[in-house]
Amino acid sequence: MFDFVFAVIAISLGGPAAPLDGVGRPDAPMPVQAPARPAAPASPAAPLAPAEPPRAFHMAAVPPGLAAEDQTPSGRFTTAAEVKPILNATRGNWIAVRQYNGQDLVYVTHLWSWRCGLAAMAVAVNDAPMQNWPMPPCHEALPSPNAILDDDPQPYLTFDLGSVQTVRVQLVYDDLSMELEAFLRGDVLIP
Repeated sequence: MFDFVFAVIAISLGGPAAPLDGVGRPDAPMPVQAPARPAAPASPAAPLAPAEPPRAFHMAAVPPGLAAEDQTPSGRFTTAAEVKPILNATRGNWIAVRQYNGQDLVYVTHLWSWRCGLAAMAVAVNDAPMQNWPMPPCHEALPSPNAILDDDPQPYLTFDLGSVQTVRVQLVYDDLSMELEAFLRGDVLIP
């Protein structure tokens, strides 16, 4: 009985969703790119199936030139050891989609706020291939090294209004571990 009540509370509070074929779980192997599945023709009497999250495609290996960094905790959230638990707990907030000024904006502000523990980030919108998205530098000289400053690039990309349907994100932490997540527009659309 208590397990049932706990599950209901967790779901109502936005608890963790079931992982997609091992995607995003640190103990699971990275998935292999799956071929596109043809859509079955829908009959007019058939009920509509709920939208499925997109399969996540990934970088096959750590980008060249990256080396694992020291993971001694700094207390300033500048290592994978410090930021990985936070990003795992806030996985649903990694990105957001917003309709603004006649465009779709894909935001990565949350990820950039913990970027000092990241070595690289790649994003794919809809069926496009993963593309590296350079992050601003970690501002080690400041009290808040993860701060996004006015001189840093904007933490969003612009697309045609209504065109962003799926977003896939892959992170490479500074310990060279990788995580992958896929999002549906309706799950990350902000008013």
